[in-house]
Amino acid sequence: MPTPRLEVSHIVKEFGGRRVVDDVSLLVMPGQVTCLLGPSGCGKSTTLRMIAGVESLDRGAIVVDGELVCDGRQQLPPEERNIGLMFQDFALFPHLTVAQNVAFGLKGRKVTDRVHDLLAKVGMTAHTNDYPHQLSGGEQQRVALARALAPKPRIMLMDEPFSGLDDRLRDDIRDETLAVLKDEGTAVLLVTHEPAEAMRMADEIALMRDGKIVQRGAPYNIYNAPVDIDAAAFFSDINVIQGEVRGALTETPFGQFLAPGVPDGTAVDIVIRPQHIKIDFDRGGRGPHPTPEDGTAARGVVKRARFMGSSSLVEFRMDYDGSILKAVVPSVFLPKPDMPLWLMIRRDRCFVFPRKAAAA
Repeated sequence: MPTPRLEVSHIVKEFGGRRVVDDVSLLVMPGQVTCLLGPSGCGKSTTLRMIAGVESLDRGAIVVDGELVCDGRQQLPPEERNIGLMFQDFALFPHLTVAQNVAFGLKGRKVTDRVHDLLAKVGMTAHTNDYPHQLSGGEQQRVALARALAPKPRIMLMDEPFSGLDDRLRDDIRDETLAVLKDEGTAVLLVTHEPAEAMRMADEIALMRDGKIVQRGAPYNIYNAPVDIDAAAFFSDINVIQGEVRGALTETPFGQFLAPGVPDGTAVDIVIRPQHIKIDFDRGGRGPHPTPEDGTAARGVVKRARFMGSSSLVEFRMDYDGSILKAVVPSVFLPKPDMPLWLMIRRDRCFVFPRKAAAA
């Protein structure tokens, strides 16, 4: 097996007696993009700062290309770790040109060649002699990327680097950045609180909560097999149907759901995303026949319908308990309020989780 470019083993960090990073472990291979994803305050940026060397760790170890860089007793200075950094603030030197910013800190006879090559990769050759204040936000981001890559770092740490960009520009800049990083063979650890960004950029996602990594995996797997209800809800809106397990089955208005391995009497939440709810028309008070794939239909009345651009969001008040369920329908579907419709739930798109105890 190839040597990991970055190996983080059981690192811990406490502030004022509160553990903000709790036993975090990661592997990042050369050319791989890993996203630390989670809500604000979950420990993502602190983890990044410990890897960079600007924050000490209390326990654990960090290894780069097989070399120990810190373990709580010894710590290699940040400048000796060969790690590149990109943050929300591009921090370009205002008094230096684009080329001078990229060349800053480089030495040797081939500095000019390296600068020219990187500016060509990020599409900024025409701005070589411009100053940062003459550039747009997207152009500044490209220069910041070129500057971070100039010393040929083995690892690039990126902390919400695209958050300040216009929405229309952000996707293009992310894709361009990813292409340059892959071309350089750099291992990337990206911190973000945006699931869409992680899904778009990452080879692997590490989902953090309360200082811990609660789930790791490829974007497809982590989206389609969430470890708990909070992980499912972090990636998209969800609908929750409550039930209780009897004989490994849960009875609901939508029919039975399998709950293998869950003890009898356990309260469970059945989770389904709005885009996986099927809708059928009311036929004189009757709905479609049950099927093994979609189960039993349950009736609701339209509460609200909104067109979202590429899809429509329809909210229903369900007859059986008055709860609200949301469905996303491709294209335009705008039924009038109080219109009765029948909903079905695809069994292969549901998640069944034991219900969490309510906080005291």
